[in-house]
Amino acid sequence: MFSHAVTYRVCYADTDQMGYVYYGNYARLYEIARVETLRSLGVSYKDLEDQQIGLPVYENYSKFLAPAYYDEVLTIECTLLSLPQVRIQFSYRILNSKQELIHEGKTTLVFMDMKRQKMVKAPDYLLEVLKPYF
Repeated sequence: MFSHAVTYRVCYADTDQMGYVYYGNYARLYEIARVETLRSLGVSYKDLEDQQIGLPVYENYSKFLAPAYYDEVLTIECTLLSLPQVRIQFSYRILNSKQELIHEGKTTLVFMDMKRQKMVKAPDYLLEVLKPYF
């Protein structure tokens, strides 16, 4: 298992008329967390794309426990529970500024050869970086 946490301050554009973080913005928070999680391992989305490997989202799940508010600093914990193969699954826990759990989620992405538009195995260099954690 590998985990990494990032912080994010809620800006006005993230909120809805009720002052809550709009539900559709949680997918963006997931993206921020998973990009930074991979970056913390020395792997960037840009490097993957330069090698013609895309990571489209296959599944997305969200569970809303309590709202997040404007100007609040959130902690987004991102965890890889298993070594990826053709798919890579991330789980998320979002904590508010009081460190209370307010949101849980999961995304599954697939490794795709962008030229052929076909799913492929995770790159060997990514697997080598992750193996010590599993």
